[in-house]
Amino acid sequence: MASFFRFLSRTSAPARTEPPALNVDARLGTPLQAMAGDGAVFYDFEDPRFLDFVRGGGGALTEAGVTITPEKALKNTTVFRCVSLISFAIGMLPLHLRNKVTKAKAEDHSAFRVLHRKPNAWQTAFEFRSLMQQRALIHGNAYARILRRGHRVLQLVPFDPARTKVEQLPDWSLRYRYQRPEGGETVLPAKDVFHLRFGLSENGIEGISLVAKAAEAIGLAIQTETAAARLFRNGVIAGGILSMKKRLSPEAYDRLKASLEDRRGAGNAHRDMILEEDMDYKDGAQSGRDNQHLETRKHQIEDVARPFGVPRPLLAVDDTSWGSGVDVLGQMFVRYGLNPWFTAWEQAIERDILTDAETETIEAKFNAGGLLRGSMTDQAEFFAKALGSGGHQPWMTPEEIRALSDLTPGADLPMAPGKQREADNEPS
Repeated sequence: MASFFRFLSRTSAPARTEPPALNVDARLGTPLQAMAGDGAVFYDFEDPRFLDFVRGGGGALTEAGVTITPEKALKNTTVFRCVSLISFAIGMLPLHLRNKVTKAKAEDHSAFRVLHRKPNAWQTAFEFRSLMQQRALIHGNAYARILRRGHRVLQLVPFDPARTKVEQLPDWSLRYRYQRPEGGETVLPAKDVFHLRFGLSENGIEGISLVAKAAEAIGLAIQTETAAARLFRNGVIAGGILSMKKRLSPEAYDRLKASLEDRRGAGNAHRDMILEEDMDYKDGAQSGRDNQHLETRKHQIEDVARPFGVPRPLLAVDDTSWGSGVDVLGQMFVRYGLNPWFTAWEQAIERDILTDAETETIEAKFNAGGLLRGSMTDQAEFFAKALGSGGHQPWMTPEEIRALSDLTPGADLPMAPGKQREADNEPS
């Protein structure tokens, strides 16, 4: 077990949604806080938090002193931004089954509509893929049951990775055990499960959780944010401090107070102050920079985002300069941050959903062209050269360019002015 835990007394503890965090002797019948933090406090063996802890969902205590669970990690804005950015990108991009040779869409395959439009009765393709991607990032694995009628794929039903265990049998095949919320266990063979996992693995069958591996960085970010919040909640924010060796007389105190009141307001800013009775003035304001909170929090943004592969400009960091380089960084994010996930999805679909015979002619493919396109000027120059402009050897047709731009076939397109004049001069 990664961390220690203790149980609370139901009879002695008052009714509440969260167990109290009291550190007293259990022999007195008073609740005890677990040594692993609030995420590992349980009432008994039937407590849902205990079951989640045993399954590995309870997280581990970091050196920063906070237990990182998937739910707690998502409360960090950097983790939330990274997870949502990658998940939304996977969810919004078109995903098609297509012929490997002709590149035509394999719309006659039963899984085409399931993957592209409607995976089940209650989710859209965007919602399904975003959820699966989110779970793969947080837990390292995402699972969906494949419902078939014969060889036809009817639905993909996602189930909780915290309740799922994958096993490798002696014949090297995989088996999945799913603990149902209402009780009981469902055992599924690999052919009935779509398993999306992070590419890095410790055993070859389960992916690595990025949240678990970045737990220390996330824990430090959470504790830094908590310290800043407590500074504003508990700290005394004073504009200045007047000190003296002797006690002020009532008359001097009233005179000083009236003088300070007269100096309030923006119109009286930077006016000189007359001090009496050997007073000294000190600036009482303590900035976040003095406490190094701002520097630490900014560093943690980058440190947390690093495992997810998200560049700084996409994290809304205030000191990032915007310009032409951001477009290049966006393309770098697609190539090095999203492309590995594209490959993971495509190959997982071919492994779990398509048969061996179908993979000979059919492949799954994301259309990431929209994310990689440059400005309209860059696209126009590229497509002009692709059609043979400027003496270049053409390597694309107008129909291929229209397909890349998500435009309808252009059989009735008007000719270019030069081509139109040539056509008018041709003998009838």
